[in-house]
Amino acid sequence: MRPHPAAAPHRDDTPTTLRPRRTLTVARDSPSRLLRCAQPARCRQCGNRVDRHTTAGPHPVSLHPGELPAALVPTHYRWHLASHVAYPAGDGSRWCRIAHSTVCPMTAEPGPLPDCLSAIRLRLALRTRRLIDTTGFTTQPSPQHTVPDDSDCRPQRPVAQLLYTRYLATRPVEQIQCIAQTRQRTRCTQPVLAPGTTPGRWTLMPPTTHHTTLPSRDIAVYDLTHLAHSEQIRWRTQRCPAHAATTAAPDLALADWEPYDPLLHHPFTATRLPATPRPHH
Repeated sequence: MRPHPAAAPHRDDTPTTLRPRRTLTVARDSPSRLLRCAQPARCRQCGNRVDRHTTAGPHPVSLHPGELPAALVPTHYRWHLASHVAYPAGDGSRWCRIAHSTVCPMTAEPGPLPDCLSAIRLRLALRTRRLIDTTGFTTQPSPQHTVPDDSDCRPQRPVAQLLYTRYLATRPVEQIQCIAQTRQRTRCTQPVLAPGTTPGRWTLMPPTTHHTTLPSRDIAVYDLTHLAHSEQIRWRTQRCPAHAATTAAPDLALADWEPYDPLLHHPFTATRLPATPRPHH
């Protein structure tokens, strides 16, 4: 055991006890490896603070920070948390959470809102205007609606195939960063495609393996299926080789992978390999 320094007694000579500082850890039975219950972030459209939570589905959700009385929120707007996972329903308690998209001032209203949600939407709109006036904040389109520049040979949001599933990345393959926590309690700066590891192979594949009405033109896919199963798991959990060998280091961010939908993500798909030169007309 580590020795603890003796605490200074009170003025009345009453002894005091210093409790050792406890660090945050991930419970073994937790379905999420995030060190925090929520990942704090900023909305790219309005600049207001949001809390990103994992869900039972493949996509995370951005919730408005703070709870609201469940009696004032319609049933289809309620969210609740259970074991650090967000679920789109009420849990029977007097409090609930709401999705940020419901009250985001830069998006269209989903429908007639109750007075409490309209007040939150107005308050966020005023805060967005204050950010624009004081800090020069500029609204940005959400990542899922950003069309990459066609002049760049390498796709900005590549499609990768691993573990018999296709995913859409949020950044180029070389910029995918490890999400594990270091001993300095900061996010690891090493890339997943670390030096000395076997990279994937760019190849042309059909846009989908299902029989749907889609163009028959092949798309560029970063294929990782030739790697070992452990390496594919390392890519899926978005960890560098050093943090993939240990399970003690928690995650400080959500993995950037998004299940690929050929209809929804059609603007991001590239139809030629990055190494193929562009033809001259």
